[in-house]
Parts: sequence; C-alpha cells; structure tokens
Amino acid sequence: MNEVARKAYAKINLGLDVICRRPDGYHEVKMIMQTINLYDELLLKKETEPGIRIITDHAEVPTDQNNLIYKAAAAVLQRYPQSLGVTITLKKQIPIAAGMAGGSTDGAAVFHGLNELFELGMTEDEMCEMGVKIGADVPYCIMGGTALSEGIGEKLTPLPEPPDCYVLIVKPDISVSTRFVYENLHADKLKYHPDIDGMVKAIQEKDLTGITERMENVLETVTIGAYPIIREIKVQMLALGAENALMSGSGPTVFGIFAEEETARQAYGKLKTMIPEREIFLTTFV
Repeated sequence: MNEVARKAYAKINLGLDVICRRPDGYHEVKMIMQTINLYDELLLKKETEPGIRIITDHAEVPTDQNNLIYKAAAAVLQRYPQSLGVTITLKKQIPIAAGMAGGSTDGAAVFHGLNELFELGMTEDEMCEMGVKIGADVPYCIMGGTALSEGIGEKLTPLPEPPDCYVLIVKPDISVSTRFVYENLHADKLKYHPDIDGMVKAIQEKDLTGITERMENVLETVTIGAYPIIREIKVQMLALGAENALMSGSGPTVFGIFAEEETARQAYGKLKTMIPEREIFLTTFV
C-alpha cells in the first residue's frame, strides 16, 4: 500500500457550556459534539525520503509546522521512526476559522491515515492520547459521531445517533479568533448554562424537539457582541423554518436544524441568493 485516502468530517456543537477557567489557562467545557456530512479530503502517500510535505488547494492553509496536519504527522513519525516520509495532499471544503474543527479534523484524519498507510496498529485511545497534545478537539475528531465532551475536550462519552434531520450551514465572510473569544469570556459571570444533561437524554430518546429546544452556546455572549451578523443569520434561519439555529464553537458559522428536507432546501436557496458571498451548505448528521 503506497497511498491512502481519508475524509475529514466537520463538526458542530449542538450545545456548548463553559464551566470554568482552569489555573493553567484552559477552560473546562461540557458540550455535545456532532459530525456532519461536510468534509475535507486528504491523500497520504508514502515517500522513500524522510520528511513531511503538505500540498493544498487553499492559499490560506499553512503547509509548515503551524498546520495540525503537520503536527499530527510529526507526532506519529516521531513515535514510529521506522515509518518513512509522507506527502499529504489536502482538498479543502470545510470553511477556515469557522468553529467547525476544520484543522482538528484534518489532523485526526492524518492519525487514521498514517495508521493505515504504515500498518502501525495504533488503537483509537493511542491516537487520542497523541491528538490531545496538538489540539483539544482532535480526540473527538478521531472518534467522530455524536459525543458528550468534557474536561478540555478530551473526556469523551459516545452517544447514540440523534434523529434524522437536515443541517443548514452558513459561514459569514468574517473570521473569528478562538483565543479572542475565550479570553473575553467570563465563565464565572455567566447568567445561564445550557441544559447539556437534558440534551443527552433527548438524544438518547431520539427526540428532535427536545434537542433543538436545548440548543445553546455560551460563547455567543462574546462572539455575537463583536459580530452582530451572527445574530442576523440566526434570525433569518428561524424565519425560514429552522427548528432552532445556533453558532458552532467559537463561531462565526451558524447552523440551523430543519425537520423537513423541502423546508431546508427552500431556506438554502433563499439564503444563497440573499448574500452570495457567504459559504452555505446543506447537509445532514453523520
């Protein structure tokens, strides 16, 4: 086997709570992570010479040590030095700096891809143990699906598949710094906390209404204040028939949950024509 192709799926946060800021500067979180059918594509190819080479079709994606793809590959090749070099070609579709774990899921795909390419026999736990050192969302992206995420994101509890629905993704033409959002969040002064436990129960019962009624993200208290367009998109989605709409992660991407495909498709078409420069996708849960 000389090359392996992998899909790197994006995620959304159906619910996101921040419990506190730890002495080490990290934040304790409690959130529901969900994989969606929007993905980057990676092709990993063995090379006879050592080293890591990254090729991408997106000018804004770094191809050096600043890329989580590079960091993931370096972590694997350092632990398994018998492996040779690798060239990784990335076809980017997940919006950048969008709160959808685009970089983390690419890194996760590299762990899986190198494991297969070099027949390393790594377990998922081993990959997650390496992954958390390069990014808090990487262990979840290695696992995928639906999960309760706690700690700094490394404590994962798999959940059953939620009920079928349609997910409308809108990423406005802005970028949001995750560091800025967390540095300006005062977890000890939050006036409310999302009902994450109630959402877990709704997922277990396959109750779509119970899920959407509990969709909240405390990071909106920072991001919407700085970028009001996020609230505007949420309002537009609700007006177009979404069961609920929410910012994913630290933003600025907004997603709406639709129970009916036709309603979702009509909303997609209207939003696409209203502001064409937005990145808009209609997809489903994975």
